[in-house]
Amino acid sequence: MELKRTAFKAYDIRGKYPEEVNEELAYRVGRVFADTLKSKKVAVGHDIRLSGPKIKDALVRGLNEMGCDVVDIGQCGTEMIYFTTYFLKLDGGIMITASHNPKDYNGMKLVREGARPISSDTGLKKIEDRVIAGELGSISDQKGSIVKKDIMADYVEHIIGYADKKALKPLRVVVNAGNGAAGPILDVMEKYLPFEFIKVNNEPDGSFPNGVPNPILLENRETTAQAVRENKADLGVAWDGDFDRCFIFDEKGAMIEGYYIVGFLAKAFLQREAGAKIIYDPRLIWNTIEIVEEAGGIPVMCKSGHAFIKDMMRKENAVYGGEMSAHNYFREFTFCDSGMITWLLVAELMSKAEQPLSQMLAERMEKYPISGEINSTVKDAGAVMEKIEKIYGSKGKIDRTDGFSVAYDNWRFNLRISNTEPVIRLNVESRGDKKLLSEKTKELLLVIRG
Repeated sequence: MELKRTAFKAYDIRGKYPEEVNEELAYRVGRVFADTLKSKKVAVGHDIRLSGPKIKDALVRGLNEMGCDVVDIGQCGTEMIYFTTYFLKLDGGIMITASHNPKDYNGMKLVREGARPISSDTGLKKIEDRVIAGELGSISDQKGSIVKKDIMADYVEHIIGYADKKALKPLRVVVNAGNGAAGPILDVMEKYLPFEFIKVNNEPDGSFPNGVPNPILLENRETTAQAVRENKADLGVAWDGDFDRCFIFDEKGAMIEGYYIVGFLAKAFLQREAGAKIIYDPRLIWNTIEIVEEAGGIPVMCKSGHAFIKDMMRKENAVYGGEMSAHNYFREFTFCDSGMITWLLVAELMSKAEQPLSQMLAERMEKYPISGEINSTVKDAGAVMEKIEKIYGSKGKIDRTDGFSVAYDNWRFNLRISNTEPVIRLNVESRGDKKLLSEKTKELLLVIRG
C-alpha cells in the first residue's frame, strides 16, 4: 500500500481514515518507533473513535515484531498515556487519537521516556521518512509481549492529588464529555469529590451522535452553556475527544477564553511557589505578563505548540505553562498538558474565593479585552503575511517568536499561518479599549480577506 506523507504533522500523525491513517501506516509506525528505542516497553491506548481498536491492533503487531513489550491501557485520554509512560517508567507511549477532528479522522501521538513529546524537530520527521520508504528495521527473534493494564485507579488518585480536597466546596458542576473519552473518568472522579455533577453527553460514542467533541466551535458551546443556566450550576466544563483540553464556563453559561485561565492559574501557582517561571504563548500576552510580574514570577514566552511548550518548561523548570488554546501544562505532571487537572484547580480557586467565577475574572477581562481567535481561509497565506508586515511592520514593536506580532501602546495583534491548511489565524488584544479592539480587528480582517 502506498502511504501518504500528509498524515505526518508538526507534532503528531493525523488524517482521514483509511485514506491517510490506516492499519498499514500504524504497523509501520510501530516497527520504526520500536527500532528507535534502546529498551523496548511501550504504553498504547486509544480514544473513542471507531477505527481505534483496528489501528491499535496493527500498531501493537508492529511493536511486538520488533521485540517491544506493550502495556495496553485500552480506551483512554491522551494524558493517561503520558501518565502511564511516566508512572510505570516505560520507554515510550503511543496514543491513538485525532483529538477534536471529525469522526472519520484518526492519528497517533508519540512520546519517549518521561512522556517527552516526539515532534518533527525531535524524531518524528525521521520516523516519517523511514515509514514512507519502508525502512522498518529487522524483525526480532524474540517477539514482544502484550499486557493489558487498568490504570484508572492510579491515574485518578494522581489527578485528584493536585487539588486541596479539604478546600473544595459542594459546587454544582456541568460536565460535558462530548461523547468522548472523558465520561468514564468523570464517573470515577465523582466518587472522591464533593461536587454535584450534571452530566451531558457522558457516554463514549465514536459515532459522535451530538457532533464533534470540540467545544471551541461556537455551535458546540451552547449545549454546555444551556445546561449551566438551566441547572443553576456554579461551573461548566467541556472537553475535546481525548480530553487533553477543557473549556471553562462561568455560572452565567459564558465560556471563558483560555487566555484568561492562563493568568488565573499562573497567579495561583505563584502563590504556592514565589519567583517561579511561567510559560506562555505569543498569541495573547499582556494579561499574563502583568499578572505574573505582579505576583513576583518570571514570565517566559515560547512558541505555541505542545512540543515547544514542554521543551521550554523543562529547560526553565517552569512550574506551569498555558496556551490561549486551552492547553495547560504542569511541572508535576511531567511538564505535560491535562484537561482534568485544569478544571480541578479552577474549582479549588472558586471554592476558596467563595464568589462566582464571572466576578473572579471580570476585572482582567475588562482590562485586556480580546478578539478571540479568528480564522480566515486565503489563497496565498504567504502573500497576505507580507502585505500585513508592509502595512503594520514599521509602526510598532515587532516580535516573530511565532508568526508575526506587532505591539502598539494600546493594542497589539498576532498573525499566524496554519501548519496544515490555507488558513491565517488572527488574535487581537487591547488595553481596556473595546472600541479600539473592534476597529483594529475589522481593519486587519479587511486586509487579510482582501
